[in-house]
Amino acid sequence: MDNGRVDENDRENAHRGRNETTEERADRRWTELLQELRVAQTGVQILFGFLLAVVFQPRFTTLADTDKTIYVVTVLLGSATAAALIGPVSYHRLLTGRHLKPETVVWASRLTLLGLVLLFCTMCSALLLIMRVALHNTLALWLVGGMALWSFICWFVFPAWAMARSPNGRDGSGRDK
Repeated sequence: MDNGRVDENDRENAHRGRNETTEERADRRWTELLQELRVAQTGVQILFGFLLAVVFQPRFTTLADTDKTIYVVTVLLGSATAAALIGPVSYHRLLTGRHLKPETVVWASRLTLLGLVLLFCTMCSALLLIMRVALHNTLALWLVGGMALWSFICWFVFPAWAMARSPNGRDGSGRDK
């Protein structure tokens, strides 16, 4: 029965990590990565779809040149985000059956992290465009800056802080468990 306390055996097992082969670890990490990608890709697809439709709205032609430039940058960032987050699927498909699953997981993880950074930039850029059109003043920059800071903290600072505080966040080789 679980009494909510951690005994010494649990601490020792947590410190050692999972008892799995390299291939089993790669399979587990690949499955976890796919779940993460599903969440991120859904958001990107919705955001990118809306961005693509904006240019066809009658009001688009009335935007200031600065706002049109922000729009173009946002669409390019959205496209780069989609490419980075879809990239792991292509990587996996092209390397399937070549006994490169551990390497595939490493590179797919890197592409996913790049995709998240690009998604952060895309969201900030889209928010900047919306706030500039809605508010027509410098308050837009402050609001976007505040949301960018909050997103950065949620997406990157909190995980980095948790990793720094965890005694078992990495194994002896410097790789994630």
